[in-house]
Amino acid sequence: MTSVRLRLLILALTPLIVLMPLLLLLGMSRWTADYDEVLIANVESDLKIASQYLARLLDQTRDELDAVAGSVAFRDLMRRPAEEQSRFFARTRDRLGLDFLRFLPEAAAQDEARDWPVIAAALAGQGVARIDVFDADRLTMLSEPLAIRARLPVVATPAAVPTDKVIEDRGMVVHAASPVQMNGSNGVLVGGVLLNRNLNFIDTINDLVYLNAITGGDRQGTATLFLDDLRISTNVRLFEDVRALGTRVSAVVHESVLVEGRTWLDRAFVVNDWYISGYKPITDSFGKRVGMLYVGFLEAPFTQEKREAFWWMLAAFFAVLALSAPVFLWLARGIFAPLERMTKVMDSVGRGELSARIGPVSAKGEIGAVAHHLDWLLEQVQERDRQLRRWNQDLNQRVDQRTAELREANEKLEQTFRQLVMSEKLASIGEITAGVAHEIHNPVAVIQGNVDVIRETLGQGAAPVETELALIDRQVSRIEVIVGKLLKFASPSEFSDCEDDVALRPLVQDCLVLVDHLVGRGGIEVTCDLDEVPAVRVASGEVQQVVVNLIVNAVQAIGGAGQIEIALRPAEREGQDGVALVVRDSGPGVREDLLGSVFDPFFTTKPGEGTGLGLSISQTLIQRAGGIISVRNHAEGGAEFTVWLPAAEGAEGG
Repeated sequence: MTSVRLRLLILALTPLIVLMPLLLLLGMSRWTADYDEVLIANVESDLKIASQYLARLLDQTRDELDAVAGSVAFRDLMRRPAEEQSRFFARTRDRLGLDFLRFLPEAAAQDEARDWPVIAAALAGQGVARIDVFDADRLTMLSEPLAIRARLPVVATPAAVPTDKVIEDRGMVVHAASPVQMNGSNGVLVGGVLLNRNLNFIDTINDLVYLNAITGGDRQGTATLFLDDLRISTNVRLFEDVRALGTRVSAVVHESVLVEGRTWLDRAFVVNDWYISGYKPITDSFGKRVGMLYVGFLEAPFTQEKREAFWWMLAAFFAVLALSAPVFLWLARGIFAPLERMTKVMDSVGRGELSARIGPVSAKGEIGAVAHHLDWLLEQVQERDRQLRRWNQDLNQRVDQRTAELREANEKLEQTFRQLVMSEKLASIGEITAGVAHEIHNPVAVIQGNVDVIRETLGQGAAPVETELALIDRQVSRIEVIVGKLLKFASPSEFSDCEDDVALRPLVQDCLVLVDHLVGRGGIEVTCDLDEVPAVRVASGEVQQVVVNLIVNAVQAIGGAGQIEIALRPAEREGQDGVALVVRDSGPGVREDLLGSVFDPFFTTKPGEGTGLGLSISQTLIQRAGGIISVRNHAEGGAEFTVWLPAAEGAEGG
């Protein structure tokens, strides 16, 4: 009886003792993960607000500068004395909140446009505002107090990228330029705001993000602007009243944001505490990453909330557990004996004794009905077990048979699909290239004809431009060669020889004579192993074109001294006799990720040196002859091309 009671107690309390803690753990983990995702979503939203403010500042600076440049007052000013112009620029600079404002005449603007894309865009007639970094000399040229304000001591920061720099004298600037177009005074109006120590700028961002009741609420947040990895404007505190200007970001954030260009949305250690942080790279007018925009809020309050929630749930679990055990024991009295008999029968059935039965029990009601029904179920189980064993044996035999048939059908289907895809691809590209080739041919003929007319018309007067005319002739010839290759690729049957029984051994030897000048010039050693092989039914000119193309490709792949091995041997494929021609070079081989593309039309590893049609045409010719061409990288280095062609009917080795 004790055994049944213990088992029932364990059965009842197991969900509480084991499963509930697991569920609590999973629930807390999921809740914590969701909670963290909400925090990351919040900081992402905060970062978007800060980025939008920075973008609005750029747009506002550009629009205000455009308004000044296009104003009637500015046009009138250009005709007044220099002293009055200086006062106007000073008033306008203060009114717009700029740190510098100046007018560049067209000549001066063209000089500076070589260094600054913003000024170049303004010269082209478009007002632009970008973030740029000015060195100390340029800041001093604009204003010595501006250069002094930009200087920041570099504070040694743990976990930052090591540096020997002790002073940062560059300045991050909102750099804006607007075109000025008026009679006699065309040029560029240039203005900007220095962001180093610009606490009004960074505090405005912080107020927008963290003092807004909708987006920020009462989160303890901060905002920072970085020049590279150095804080140049921030409301992060080193101490209570000391801002962390001159401190640097950690190496891991530096690598992720400034080096890899990714936006950081995660927890990060900021100066002296952990923050839920967002860092976004800032690019200058040259497209170079020159800094970061940061927003974040303290992690500690949220960590404390998660910890309190965990302890509350744990206390609730132990309270439920303490109440459940005595209540269950009180409810379970009177059912242990029948259940013990049921347990023993089920143990016997579990050991394989399907004939074990409970029999009559003294308990009435649901327990007795369950016992009787269980005996009936055991009868059914025993019968079903016998049937299942018979069915299982029969099913295994059928599955084995169907699996073999399915595997064979699948292999045939895959082979057919690959052939269909390749045929469709070649047909589509062939149709396109044929049209393109014919469209190119007519303009080329017109060009060549007009060049000839120029020569005839100028006569001896064409001598000064003879070099240019000869260059046109060569380029026209090159176009005609390319057009010929396109036409041959599109309709290879129109250019093919008549098929005949061809002996490959002398054909390969003839091809070596054709490329002897290329082989000899490159200092390449050619090794031949040409067995006596059956004749093949092909067009000899087409096969010769394929062989020459493979050897030329091998010479180009080697690029200097090396070796080419050519082998010819009988080879059987899928029960059909044939001949295999192997061309292997000692070059670097083909990149593994490009092996599947070498036969694609217009694919080439030598941009500017070929059309990318050679191997595609070769594949078309070989497939039309009933053969296959393939490529692989040899284990000892270099690429290896294999051409297999079926033997002609009744052919013997020769």
